[in-house]
Amino acid sequence: MTGWIDAHHHLWDLGAVHYPWLMAKGVTRFFGNPAPIQRDYLLGGFRTEAAAEGVIASVHIQVGAEDGLAEARWVQSVADANPDWPMAQVVFCDLTAPDLSEQLDRFQSLPTVRGVRQIVGRAPGEDAQTGTNALLDDPRFLSGLQEAGQRGLSFDLQLIPELMEKTARVLAQAPDTPVALCHAGSPHDRSAEGLTAWGKELKHLSRLLHVTCKLSGLGMFEHNWTVASVRPIVETCLAQFGADRVMFGSNFPVDKLYSDYRTLAQAYRGLVPAEMHSAVFRGTADRFYNLEAPQ
Repeated sequence: MTGWIDAHHHLWDLGAVHYPWLMAKGVTRFFGNPAPIQRDYLLGGFRTEAAAEGVIASVHIQVGAEDGLAEARWVQSVADANPDWPMAQVVFCDLTAPDLSEQLDRFQSLPTVRGVRQIVGRAPGEDAQTGTNALLDDPRFLSGLQEAGQRGLSFDLQLIPELMEKTARVLAQAPDTPVALCHAGSPHDRSAEGLTAWGKELKHLSRLLHVTCKLSGLGMFEHNWTVASVRPIVETCLAQFGADRVMFGSNFPVDKLYSDYRTLAQAYRGLVPAEMHSAVFRGTADRFYNLEAPQ
């Protein structure tokens, strides 16, 4: 097949944009200790790792900058400086903001912007502190989702399985907003019972045809993952969504904490049936994010 698209990765320049979580020392996050990645991660480093596995284009996902517009403008400058690397971006925008329309106007002045992400859930412990789960009960959030779709923007959804049924009820009211489910819905309980429960909850989202699933971030809740341990997750996503609604994302450099790019890519290459490769590793992301990656 032709080159891959990595539909979920991050970049950061700590001298150009302020990321509070990357500056906080000694703070363990839901995905572990971020200390090894609390340094610049630039496009050149990412390309070296990803291109070696056949990646030719990518989608940058917002990653907790203090100022979402400053981050988006910096990503745009990176894309402008590297025209040989097609890169779209998903920005952070508070969909409940009173000046949402004005904010989206500013974001959409940047040609790489394809969608927005506002995290609904990361992990039970952190969610209890951040209160982001409350977005699902806020009518402004639904209204913002609907406006995003009316503008031709997608929404990247990060949440935990316990929120899927409630979230599906919200998303059903925004059918014109394409949704990308980050990290396969964050199955944080990797016991057999936990994965069974996740698969059951996932059906609430997979039955919504405007929801697409990302195979990404699976190392965040299982640092010593193996091909065998993530196999049921990959198989369940493919079975429920179908290859045309599943796409690959590395979640680098966060998942770089647990794996090198080659190990990650080879694992997915083996887990996804060969007849699904063209969709999962390229076609779905190309279509969803309108990347127009080179052949």
